[in-house]
Amino acid sequence: MENILSRLPENPKILVVRKDNIGDLVCTTPLIAALRQRFPLAFIGALVNSYNAPVLRGNPDLNAVHFYTKAKHRGPNKSVLSVYWDRLRLMWQLRKFKYDLAILANCSFVPTSLGLARQVGPQFILGFVEGKLPNKEKHISVPVPYNPEEPGHETERLSKLLLPLGISGPMPAAKLVPDPLRVAQVRRDLGPVLGDQVPVAIHISARKLHQRWPAERFVELMARLHREQGKCFMLFWSPGDENNPFHPGDDGKAKAILAALPGVPVYPCPTDALEELVAGLSCCDAMICSDGGAMHIGAGLGLPIVCFFGNSDPVKWHPWQVPYELLQKETRKVTDITVDEAYAAFSRLLRP
Repeated sequence: MENILSRLPENPKILVVRKDNIGDLVCTTPLIAALRQRFPLAFIGALVNSYNAPVLRGNPDLNAVHFYTKAKHRGPNKSVLSVYWDRLRLMWQLRKFKYDLAILANCSFVPTSLGLARQVGPQFILGFVEGKLPNKEKHISVPVPYNPEEPGHETERLSKLLLPLGISGPMPAAKLVPDPLRVAQVRRDLGPVLGDQVPVAIHISARKLHQRWPAERFVELMARLHREQGKCFMLFWSPGDENNPFHPGDDGKAKAILAALPGVPVYPCPTDALEELVAGLSCCDAMICSDGGAMHIGAGLGLPIVCFFGNSDPVKWHPWQVPYELLQKETRKVTDITVDEAYAAFSRLLRP
């Protein structure tokens, strides 16, 4: 595999391209941290979309976060044409900046990421190739062979992209930085409900149907943790109606849980914005949730986590570099996980 250090400036301009979901971007922050450790004086930027951009807010390893809006994420007063015009202007600005290297931070060959990098026009494009699309992959000037069947966590597999830069060894932890003003507001709001107790985060939403744990089990688990361990809680969920075909939410599920726990200290926290979720989770000392973006955010904040897995691959997607207890049944159905199993996992997780 070619080492390209001799072909780069001493302090290069590096652009990390990752346009996927929230959890994917969280799992890319160790790669960004490893780049910063190797190139302390380099200019390191990231190109992401507006949906996942808050993951990188305040990241000390980045000099810039560039983001574009997907047409499906545009606001109500934004036309599709204006979305694409804004993206064109962004690419033109990045092209004028003259990045030396773009890294396609995906654990596979993603043609759309390559397309974005080519619009930016860096001197080199580094990315994985699988040999299946030679006409498109030929535009990757620093190819890294990749086997999609190779086991390993997302962060470990991404680390192979760093080998041409002379970077090897264990990957650091994921890293998120909550907005201090939002954190201060959350702490003020928590006071009247929870006093000076530090809550356990309970996140009840999951994008995939097979990842959703029933409301009555959350109720039973929270009541038992409060009764037997004195725990209090922040309840997180995606707001909205579960029957909304575009943005289904868990308002009904959250309402049922809160109504069933009248004597348990619970602070409700629907999160319309990703920044709210990051700030709220940063005020907790542990987390119980299903596999998904929120779980990776919790890991990026250093929280110990009890996580429920359905048919996701736990080797690839377990919480990175934090204590965790992972529950997955042979049926690959989260609904088959019992309250006793969740309670035992939480007790093991926080055992002195």
